[in-house]
Amino acid sequence: MIHQISLSNSEAHRAVEAIQNELKQRGKAAVIAVADAHGELIELLRVDGAPLPSIVIATNKAWTAARERKPTREIGQAARHAETGFDLAYYGDPRYIGWGGGLPVVIEGVVAGSVAVSGLPEMEDIELAQIGVAAIVGSTAA
Repeated sequence: MIHQISLSNSEAHRAVEAIQNELKQRGKAAVIAVADAHGELIELLRVDGAPLPSIVIATNKAWTAARERKPTREIGQAARHAETGFDLAYYGDPRYIGWGGGLPVVIEGVVAGSVAVSGLPEMEDIELAQIGVAAIVGSTAA
């Protein structure tokens, strides 16, 4: 029997709220996606004014981060490497994405899911996703 740690709806909601509050403070809009340990969507929020393509991008970032158990930016950097780079299509699923903004959520040394943000510059997407991860990890440490 396999027992797996995975994010719950309440943890996903906590991450979404934390990111949404930060977006509001900054006066910006983005799409927020939180996935379970398999990369399947738990919660999605498209903040008013966020670009429509960011819905699929955020969902794919969350899926990729959970499935690969690493930040999406790392995958993208490896794919774009001048000497050892590769086509992301080699992963065999069009949902794999290499833009930054998808982060795994690690609890007790295990990836329990992921948080992703899309719609802003890459580094800002990453920064906001980190806020979401902190909202989850900080609540499980208490």
